[in-house]
Amino acid sequence: MVGSSRRVWARIAPRPPAPPAASTSRAGRNLKAAIPTAIILIALVALSVAFRIEIFVVLATLALGIGLWEAAGAFLSKNIHVPIIAMWAGLLAMVVLTWKAGLAAGLVAYLLASGLIFIWRVRDGEKRSSENALAAIFTLGWVGYLGCFAVASAAHPEGAWLIAVLIAMPAASDTGGWLFGAFLGKHPMSPKISPKKSWEGFVGSLIVAGLVSGGLVVGILHRSWWIGLLVAIAAVISSTLGDLAESMLKRELEVKDMGSLFPGHGGMLDRIDSILMWAPFAYLMMSLS
Repeated sequence: MVGSSRRVWARIAPRPPAPPAASTSRAGRNLKAAIPTAIILIALVALSVAFRIEIFVVLATLALGIGLWEAAGAFLSKNIHVPIIAMWAGLLAMVVLTWKAGLAAGLVAYLLASGLIFIWRVRDGEKRSSENALAAIFTLGWVGYLGCFAVASAAHPEGAWLIAVLIAMPAASDTGGWLFGAFLGKHPMSPKISPKKSWEGFVGSLIVAGLVSGGLVVGILHRSWWIGLLVAIAAVISSTLGDLAESMLKRELEVKDMGSLFPGHGGMLDRIDSILMWAPFAYLMMSLS
């Protein structure tokens, strides 16, 4: 039994991300792989929301769990070991309590899980135990609690439409940024952190996000035009900051991508970094308007 458990753990234990395949695309992506992958992911989310919102919550929890696993592997590149099993347990408690009782309950679960992780890691007396604990607490907050805003959005009376805004706006920002950046980009926003992001791409993000917000937030959800404008601006800024923040972390950890789960896209965290940063703003702006 012990040997079998060790073999299972050896298969699922976090590991440093493998180097990504080289891309010759001007956009910095393998578009032949990236486009079908994006279509499949969007269709999966849309079907889950349309069929039963609880399915989306399950899928979101799995995505967040994979994100924690990828982050744990990336930290290994700097010999930082985070307790992934404890983090998964904390994530599950946060999601369940957020779904049942709201974001405040999810926050309590995060704080309790963080406290237990810190005490456990510090008491074990291992080398760099406090650094390992702090990395775990940071990751659980970044991936886990920010992800709980997606769960809270799903629990809202307009849950299906809030999820549509949550997913569509970062996708619009990313698409506009890619189109304008790939073909017009000449002025990098932050050359040392993310050299492919340009100010031209940022303008493209604002244009496409504005069009999508106008159709979805104003046209379908009947919010005021200024709410639609604020949603577009907040989505672009938060999505861009989310992407830059993850790029900064990857730079510090000296990894190119957090994983290689999705062909042409990298890992789960490479796909949801913008959504995670946008999720609190999306929930608050849509639920309070």
